Amino acid sequence: MSRRHRERHRTQRIGWLRAAVLGANDGIVSTASLVLGVAAAHATHESILIAGVAGLVAGAMSMAAGEYVSVHSQADTEQAELERERKELETDDQGEHKELTAIYIGRGLDPALAEQVAEQLMAHDALGAHARDELGIYDTLSARPTLAAVTSAAAFAVGAAMPMLVVAFAPHANLIPFVSATSLVFLAFLGGLAAYVGGARVMVGVLRVTFWGALAMGLTAGVGALFGTVA
Repeated sequence: MSRRHRERHRTQRIGWLRAAVLGANDGIVSTASLVLGVAAAHATHESILIAGVAGLVAGAMSMAAGEYVSVHSQADTEQAELERERKELETDDQGEHKELTAIYIGRGLDPALAEQVAEQLMAHDALGAHARDELGIYDTLSARPTLAAVTSAAAFAVGAAMPMLVVAFAPHANLIPFVSATSLVFLAFLGGLAAYVGGARVMVGVLRVTFWGALAMGLTAGVGALFGTVA
């Protein structure tokens, strides 16, 4: 008995991968930058830890709320478009058939074949055919607000925990170089992993993430040092 061949594509990972990478990257960069800024202002070790933990909690909740609202807006738009398409199918089935046929002709099918394909697909699942080929809405890429929110919050917390562990155990006198170096290593690993999982060039992902992370940490530390000098 032959086994059914099933292909696995990276597009199936886009939703959770985007939220996870964005959350972890923000967790590392935001928390490390905050810690470096407070440390550069000559704060005590205890104050740096408190600021870091507060930043972790606030950042995770902010990521969750932001992802939920934005992705929910996308989901609402998709549902509204599907409802509109459903009504059009009920009131103008022939017009929708012609519209789908024109789409397939535009993609290179012979007019007769395009009409036949449109007829068979609409007989099988008219709304699904129009959702995919007219609206560009696919099950694997559809908006999932709760999943995006939870993934982003958890990823941010995991990312933020990395520099916080360094802060907890690093000597206060060497805290700034320790946090800077380890955070860049974390970011490089994250960028490389995301690129590898997504099928992109690993080195490009590493350089892109570490550059922007280093820039953010450097600017924040500079601001902290400036205010520390003024104070």
